[in-house]
Parts: sequence; C-alpha cells; structure tokens
Amino acid sequence: MKGRWLFVSIAAVGLMPVVAFLLIVVWMGFWQGSPGDPVVYTLKHYRELFTDGSTYRTLLNTLGFASTTVLVSLFFAVPTAWLVERTDVPGKNLIFALVTIGALVPTFFTSMGWVFLLHPRIGVVNKFFMEGFGLAQAPFNIASLVGMGWVEGLGLSSIAFIMIVATYRTMDPALEEAARVHGLGIFRTLRYVTLPLTFPGIIAASIYIFTIGLSAFEVPAIIGMSNKIFTFSTFIFYKIQPQEELPSYGMAGAVSSLLVVLALLLSWGYFRTLRFSHRYAVVTGKGYRPRLVELGKRGWLLAWLFLGGYFIVAKLLPFLLLVWASLLRFFQPPSWAALEQVSLRNFYGLPWNLLIHGAWNTVILMITVPTLTLIFCLAISWTVLRSGLKWRVTFDAVAFLPHAVPHLILAIAAVFAALFLLREVVSLYGSLTILILVYTISRISFATRIINNSLAQIHPELEEAAFIGGLPLLQVMRKILLPLLKPALVYAWLWMALLCFRELTMASVLVTSQGNVTLPMIVWGLWLGGSLNQAAAANLVVLAFMLPAVILYLYFGRRTRFTEAG
Repeated sequence: MKGRWLFVSIAAVGLMPVVAFLLIVVWMGFWQGSPGDPVVYTLKHYRELFTDGSTYRTLLNTLGFASTTVLVSLFFAVPTAWLVERTDVPGKNLIFALVTIGALVPTFFTSMGWVFLLHPRIGVVNKFFMEGFGLAQAPFNIASLVGMGWVEGLGLSSIAFIMIVATYRTMDPALEEAARVHGLGIFRTLRYVTLPLTFPGIIAASIYIFTIGLSAFEVPAIIGMSNKIFTFSTFIFYKIQPQEELPSYGMAGAVSSLLVVLALLLSWGYFRTLRFSHRYAVVTGKGYRPRLVELGKRGWLLAWLFLGGYFIVAKLLPFLLLVWASLLRFFQPPSWAALEQVSLRNFYGLPWNLLIHGAWNTVILMITVPTLTLIFCLAISWTVLRSGLKWRVTFDAVAFLPHAVPHLILAIAAVFAALFLLREVVSLYGSLTILILVYTISRISFATRIINNSLAQIHPELEEAAFIGGLPLLQVMRKILLPLLKPALVYAWLWMALLCFRELTMASVLVTSQGNVTLPMIVWGLWLGGSLNQAAAANLVVLAFMLPAVILYLYFGRRTRFTEAG
C-alpha cells in the first residue's frame, strides 16, 4: 500500500520523544552534576529518597490529597450523572453546559478564590464566624490536605461526571424497573440495583481521578506550598527550583521515577477494571426505551437545590471572591467600609506589556500544539487500526503513556535534556519551542483516544473501494477519512487549545524567561510574589481572554456530541 510507511514514520517520530523523556527521567535519578561538569553516576539520590522521613510524609500527603479528591468529585458527579440520565429533572441542557464550563475553568482560578474564602487568616467565611461568634481560631482551614482535596475534587468533578454519565446512559434500565415493580423506592433501587450495575464505571472514574490527583500541581502549589504542605508534585518543583541552593535534578529524577511507577500501577488497575466490566453488564439492545424516574415537583426542587448548591460552591463563590479581591488594594471581608475602597487600581497596575506578550505566546501554543498533535495522532491511529503491522499495538501502548505519566515529569525531562544533552546542538531552554514540544507530547494520549474511537466506526470497505479505484493513501485520507473524522478532529482541536490556554503545571517548569511566558504563568508569578489582589485581577483578565474559545468549544461540542472518556 503506497504511503503506508509515511504514516508509520510520522507516528514513530511523534512517539519517540515520549520514550526518550521517560528514559531521561530514570537516568536523572542516577545522575549528579551541573552543566559543564563531568558526568557522575550515583545511587545517592535513591538512598536519600528511601531513608528520608520526609519522603514518606510526602507520600502520605499525596495519597491523602488524591483520596480526598476522589471522594469529593464522586460526591458531586455521581448524583448529577444520575439526575441527568435516569430522571425527568428539567433543564438537562443547562446542566450539561454548566458542568462542561466547570471542566474548562482553570483549577488555579478556583484555588485562589477558595483561599479568599476559607484561609484561616484572611478567609471571608472564617472572619465572619470568628467575629460573629467570638471564636478564638478559624473553624475552617483550606490550607490543609482535606481543604486542598476539596478544591481539587470540585475541579475534577466535571471530568468524573463526563465519565460516569456515559455509564448511566448505556445501562439497561430493566432491572431498575423490575425493582420498582416489586415495591423498592428510589433510594433502595439506587443502593441495591443502580449503583452495583454502574460500579465498574464509577471505579474506573475513581482510578482515573486518583491518577490525576497523584500528580496534580496547581492546587498544592497555590494552597499548600506557602503552608509547607508538600505533595510529590510540589516536592519535585521545589527540588528543581530551590530559592537558596542549586537545583537537584538527581533527586527530582528519583522522586519522578517513583511517581511514574505509582501512576503506571494505577493505569494498570484502570484497564483491569474496564477489562472485567462485563461481569456487571446486563443484556441491552437498541430497541429499549428507558423509563425515567419521575421525581415530581418536590423532587425537582430537591434536585435543583443540590445542583444549584454544587454550581454555586464549585464555581460562583470562588469567582465572586476573586472579583471582590481584584477591586481592593488589600483583601478584607465585604463591608460598607470596604466598599468605599473599591477601585480598578489593580487592573491599571497590571504588567500589560507582559500580559500582551503572554497572550501572544498563548495564542501561538493554542494554534500550533493542537495542529501538530492531530497530525501525529492521525498517523498513530491509522497505524494502529489500519496498517496491519504485527507490532502496531506497541504504538497504541506508547501513545497512552503521556496520560499515565504525570505531565510535570515530562516537563522536567525536557528541561534536563535542554540543559545537559542538547545545549550544544539546539537552543531549547527558555524558548517557546520547548513548550510546543512538551505540550504536544502530553496531549497525544487524549487525541489518539478520540481518533481511535472515531476511526474504528468507519468501515474499511470505504478505503478498500478507493484503493481498487486507484487512489493513493494520501488521497484516501484527504477525500474520505478526513471528512468523516472532521467532527471528532474539530472537537479534539478545540479541547486541546483550551487545555493549552489553561496549562500551568508544565509551564511552571518550562517557562524560564519573558520570551516564553504564558498567561497562567503571569498570574502564578504575581501570586507567588505576594501580590494576591493583583493576581486576582490578572486571573479575571485571563478568563476574559479565554471566553471566546470556551464559546466556540460549547458550540462545536454540542454539535459533535463527543466526550473525553480517558
């Protein structure tokens, strides 16, 4: 088949950096030295890692944070998914839109809002209770593992909903209806029938969210670091960007290797759960018509009280506190006296030249990264599903690794390669090119899942007929496959563009100069520098820049009806 090896070669080029970066991470753990020094290999970093008590404390912090994240996300996602798919609650399109917007809002945005809400020193809610009830100390503390998990869980509840709602949508309701016929009420039916049948989907979503929580950076960085609460992600960041000593890339590599092992084990558990999900299946067919649970007016009221509370707590309250903080010189609880001090001075004082430069860099990333990713992933998906090569499954396995491996580690490997391995060949450190490279690699897993699912639904007979008619592979791709894959490609492109816009985790390592600064990094820099109110103003500016892209995503997402399922 003419052109086959062209697609295989493009796929291989796209996947080689994934394998290279993982090997670099492992190598870093045995390496000691600085740029220009002789290379010295040692087991020192692994010995320190496993003999230092802070390692196990950090491990417990990470596990506690990730576990809380899962519990919080499921607490909101499971009832919301059930209400949308299994009941007659009104306003389902609005619920979908609000949940989708929740998935697109950057986590550092809500993190800052929750600091202004529940920080033990400046939090509005804590101030209210302490002054109103004469309490000696704050009743709530967002600067804790539970508080951090609460914020991360709220942010990831939208992703959990997207995964779980598909489980409820495809479940045959026959057993639920049988339970109702035998007199079981709504809650007993949920407990004994619905939840057991959807157990694999909920467990899969739990493992997926736990994997994200294991390597999450934004919430631990904004809330935890200033309060000396470290997870593995912030511990690694601290090791490569210390304030009073040289970066310890060896220790960062050792910790990263441990985190990679944990992430891969969780990914194995995720796929094992999906593999045995048939044990919980019931016979289904396209002809059944699910009978929705009739909640009645009282049930509708209770449902919307829950949903309204969820959306208010998850997004609206942090947003309002950010707006309030952005209008004050220093943060203080709302009052008539504080209202007299409201002004736009924080917006006037923003580094607008830097913001414009950061916006330009961000736009370049939003255009370049999705485009390059789709080119590579089209070739990867075609190789996996159409090439007929015996070892094609290897391409799919490697393509999944960027999801299993924390993105912060990919960024560290890229910086290490730029500083120590490639500095005499090409200048990548501090450039926009290194961001494009790492961002593209990190999105390969997502894009290949979308394209794999869509390409699998296109029967090969269409292409075979074109080949018999004399069309080469490139023409078949342009005239047949690309038009049929267009909805999926548009959706994936827009989603990846939005992910590039909101990315802070990898940028915190890769952005080292004004030449490759991005909008989230400007907000992070202001926050890290102690300018909390100005950081709130910058955050609102970033959200305003993001609004047109979100509207485009919602428009095309509604038309294509594709969802990210991991």
